[in-house]
Amino acid sequence: MSQNLKTLLSGNQELRPLLTKVQALSDLQRHFAAVAPPHLTQSVQILGLQLGTLSVAVANATVAAKLRQLAPELVVLMQNRGCEVSGIRVKVQVSFDRLQPKPAPHKLSKKAQNALQELSASLHDSPLKLALEKMAKKLKQNPPSD
Repeated sequence: MSQNLKTLLSGNQELRPLLTKVQALSDLQRHFAAVAPPHLTQSVQILGLQLGTLSVAVANATVAAKLRQLAPELVVLMQNRGCEVSGIRVKVQVSFDRLQPKPAPHKLSKKAQNALQELSASLHDSPLKLALEKMAKKLKQNPPSD
């Protein structure tokens, strides 16, 4: 959170509880991310902590099932980090969609492109040769940024 926003919220009597709540949720998210498997943490949003029960939102049932399976272990790990968590409640929210990083397109170097072309030239007519030629042609149209 930016320092200017923190100063604004902490300086206003009515907004100070909001700052406290945001900081608590941020701390819980950080602790959860530290103890949960990395492939799951990017799909989880901490909703809150009430009476020791940590509520989390997930985007799909697969992540929910895995979190429910890991919940007892995660509770212990969070308790070891000083969090007052006695249970985890998992909610599936299909509309909840964390921004997933887009995979970078795979690009081949000039050397790899040349090797593909040489390989396709050395093959007899076959489906493999046609596929390699098609791939080489596509790569020529979209050259790598070396």
